[in-house]
Amino acid sequence: MKKIRLTLYRWAGEWGGFKVKIPCGECTITKDIIQDVLENELKELDVEIEIKDWLSHWWEPVLKGGYHAPIVMVEGKVVSQGEALNRGILIKSLIREAVKNENIEGNVIFGKETCPCCLKAKALMKGHGIDYTYKNVIKDSASLHRMIPQVKKIIGKKTPVTLPQIWLEGKYIGGYEELEKHLKKQNKTK
Repeated sequence: MKKIRLTLYRWAGEWGGFKVKIPCGECTITKDIIQDVLENELKELDVEIEIKDWLSHWWEPVLKGGYHAPIVMVEGKVVSQGEALNRGILIKSLIREAVKNENIEGNVIFGKETCPCCLKAKALMKGHGIDYTYKNVIKDSASLHRMIPQVKKIIGKKTPVTLPQIWLEGKYIGGYEELEKHLKKQNKTK
C-alpha cells in the first residue's frame, strides 16, 4: 500500500507583522481527530502527516481552494476546511486514496449482522470449507468505505450496492446468489 500524504493547515504562524502563537480550538480538535482515526480505525494505512501554520504557508492551500483554517488536504486535495474535521469525511478520503490502485485479496465477505443473505453466504462458505475474512460494514466504517469504491468500479457508479459483497481468491463474485452459482459451477467441474 502506498504512503498517503495528509496536510493540516492550522490557524497559527506569522505573516508580515501578524503573529498567532496558539492554534485555534477547532484546529487542535482536528489534529486530535486525525490522530485518533489513524490510531484506532485506519491502523493499516501508511499516512504521512504534515502540520503547517496557515499564516506562514497561506498560499499553498489557497492555490487548491483552501482558505479557512483548519484545512485538511489528502494528496493535495482539500477535504475539509473552516470547521472541526468530520471523522467520516477523513476516513472516506483516506480509504478512497488507499484503494485507488489496490484490489481486495483472498476470500472476503463484506456484510452486516442483520442481513439474511450475509448469514447464508457465511454458512455456504463454511459448508464448503472455505476460510474467509468477514468485514462488518456497519460496525467498521473503514470496511464500508473500502468496499464501496471496489464494487462501484466493477458494477458502475449508478448501480446500488447491496450486501453481501463477496470475493473469492481475490476475484469479485458478487452477492449471495452469485456465490451460490459460482460454487455449484465449481463443484460440477471437479
